[in-house]
Amino acid sequence: MLTYTYIEHGHFGFVEKPAPRLLDPHDAIVRVTLGSICTSDLHIKHGSVPRAVPGVTVGHEMVGIVESVGSGVTKVRPGDRVAVNVETFCGECYFCRHGYVNNCTDKDGGWALGCRIDGGQAEMVRVPHADQGLSIIPDEVSDEQALFVGDILATGFWAARISEISSDDTVLIIGAGPTGICTLLCVMLKRPRRIIVCEKSEERRRFVTRHYPGVLVTEPDECLAFVAAHSDHGGADVVLEVAGGEDTFAMAWQAARPNAVVTVVAMYDKPQILPLPEMYGKNLTFKTGGVDGCDCDEILSLIADGRIDTTPLITHRFTLDRIDEAYRIFENHLDGVIKIAISGKSD
Repeated sequence: MLTYTYIEHGHFGFVEKPAPRLLDPHDAIVRVTLGSICTSDLHIKHGSVPRAVPGVTVGHEMVGIVESVGSGVTKVRPGDRVAVNVETFCGECYFCRHGYVNNCTDKDGGWALGCRIDGGQAEMVRVPHADQGLSIIPDEVSDEQALFVGDILATGFWAARISEISSDDTVLIIGAGPTGICTLLCVMLKRPRRIIVCEKSEERRRFVTRHYPGVLVTEPDECLAFVAAHSDHGGADVVLEVAGGEDTFAMAWQAARPNAVVTVVAMYDKPQILPLPEMYGKNLTFKTGGVDGCDCDEILSLIADGRIDTTPLITHRFTLDRIDEAYRIFENHLDGVIKIAISGKSD
């Protein structure tokens, strides 16, 4: 089958591989009907994910149809439409039992698909621990509606859940890329008093204003003054840092009021500095880490109820055999791209 593969540092390309097969009783084989490209795929390409294995098929955002299941799988069966979780987790170790599935201690635990084992920029994919890693898509939810459930939408949902947002809060979201907008959608479910989005791209600021007219929008150079002018206590009550830019971590804690919560969702290419003498007395609570994607079933229910809609993020569509062009557009931020849907077939 056709796969898009991490060849070496800086190079992805097409490789023909055998179709995956069941290796464990808890595996499922999924035929990919729709996938996408994530910024984390670019991090692999550029060497920012040391655990990524050359030769691995990339891709971890996908939905599809179950082709076959191992004898230990009970949640899904062949023919089910499913959303695939970016994380692989056993459901039984200490971290899984406490809801921290990103830290699963299984050999395939955490972010494995498209990083350490073959992922979904292919016609089919093997999903370990399928009972945990697959969520059945309701009949009324389309593939495009469900496409981001297992990764960026799960990330936004997790970030909003741990950020202790109340109805009185001013919430600042730094970054209006795909994960930032998914985070925005999930913060909106909490109904805070006001939401401010800071984004450097004029195109993306316009996107937020057009689709979410109740949200305030600013840009990095004006962010600190804007937040101070539009909050009740000299800064945001909650800050979610989703950009991962050179100065966005510093902006996050500087924009927060004393005793605020700062949730760091972003993945950085370089270490960040925590200048404790400068922030002494602000008494901030930092929450950091990768997504613990154990809310996918609940997210799909919210989509089915019409409370979350990520389809406006899909600005481009390609077939698998044209994924090189899709990567070129996505990596270089061309043509107003936000997210690209890749169908699991060729022209």
